[in-house]
Amino acid sequence: MSRSKVLPLFVFIDACGWEIIRDDSFAVAFAPGRRRLESVFGYSSACVPSILSGRWPAEHGNWCYFVYDPEGSPFRFLRPLRHLPAALTSRRIFRRWLSRVVKARLKFEGYFDLYNMPFRYISLFDFSEKRSPLQPGGMNQGTNIFDFLGGRGIRYHVSDPAQSEAVNSARLVSAMEEGGIDFAFLYWPELDGLLHRVGNQSGEIPRRLRAYERAIEGLLRVAQAHYEEVRLYIFGDHGMANCDELLDLQAIIAPLPLKMGKDYAVVYDSTMARFWFFNERARELVAAALQQVPQGRILPGEELEELGCLFPDRRFGELIFLVREGVLIVPSHMGERPIRAMHGYHPSEKHSFAALLTNQPSISEDITAIPDVYRLMAHDAQLAWEANRSSTVAERGVGVSPAPFSATSSSVYAEKMRTDPDT
Repeated sequence: MSRSKVLPLFVFIDACGWEIIRDDSFAVAFAPGRRRLESVFGYSSACVPSILSGRWPAEHGNWCYFVYDPEGSPFRFLRPLRHLPAALTSRRIFRRWLSRVVKARLKFEGYFDLYNMPFRYISLFDFSEKRSPLQPGGMNQGTNIFDFLGGRGIRYHVSDPAQSEAVNSARLVSAMEEGGIDFAFLYWPELDGLLHRVGNQSGEIPRRLRAYERAIEGLLRVAQAHYEEVRLYIFGDHGMANCDELLDLQAIIAPLPLKMGKDYAVVYDSTMARFWFFNERARELVAAALQQVPQGRILPGEELEELGCLFPDRRFGELIFLVREGVLIVPSHMGERPIRAMHGYHPSEKHSFAALLTNQPSISEDITAIPDVYRLMAHDAQLAWEANRSSTVAERGVGVSPAPFSATSSSVYAEKMRTDPDT
């Protein structure tokens, strides 16, 4: 059996940040090209859709998970759970189980987790990711790389995040051995969870990087046996900062002479708090209180616009308070207990930058931020399809129709449900 000509192989390692690999020899032997990429403000709920669509959050409509929308909330049936003891409802194992039940009932296709959202207020909110960005038609607004590939008949393989890294790697091996794909997207989430648990200085991190090296080397051997050229890209969506300071922001806001749900609504994420106001008094009191918190600041609209995160309808929050790198809001609506490291800080912070590694001799200078990875994917996929199609036509002497793509994804980031408090 002859080899196909080209395979672009994109390996997405969640939380593969520039500071994580900057002084490490990770993948130098087979991907010597290295570049620091600016990330997107927000969590993986914003970063991953930006990579897959080539656009910023305000353009593709995916940013944070919970949004204030009492009229459209699908969670009203959960309000009776507010009467259960917190000793039960705050347990992570209970929340994970309930999240799976709720996801199935609501037929959500993307990643879903109730996290630590209080059942007393859950009916005030909607969840923003109901579809999977790893599927065609998965964006809140516009298209993604899988729409691009499917629309052009480009045969591809994409990981199923409900499966383990080992299973997804094995499935990719099978797809490459069959030789019927022009593009491969492999998703590995476990580094993210490990960093949350142990921090970025733990000896477990270089050991995990060595394991990834061995795995990628194995994938390359298979790919090179079935393709004449393998265009390898290894990249992350953000880095990870150690959390050395804890901030109980709820203890500052709760004593104000205001009532949640009547005067304001808020979601406390791990690195930011997002407020909606129902009267000017609430806006003034909350803003005044936040201005006295030295661990963070209120982001002005002009800055949010520069970051690509200013939404005209303010559905993700009218006021965004962001803490500085290394501070963790805890307890929060994401979790009650501290974790060792976190992401979701300002993109200019040291540990926010992502890494891009490749075996290609050069990368265009305009590839500077994680949404730019989309252009690499689209360009190389088109290149591979044209090369592989011409090769097949030359071999058979007849025209060929594209084979069905391999899209085995179900819910986005399901593997991370067990590890990442903010995804």
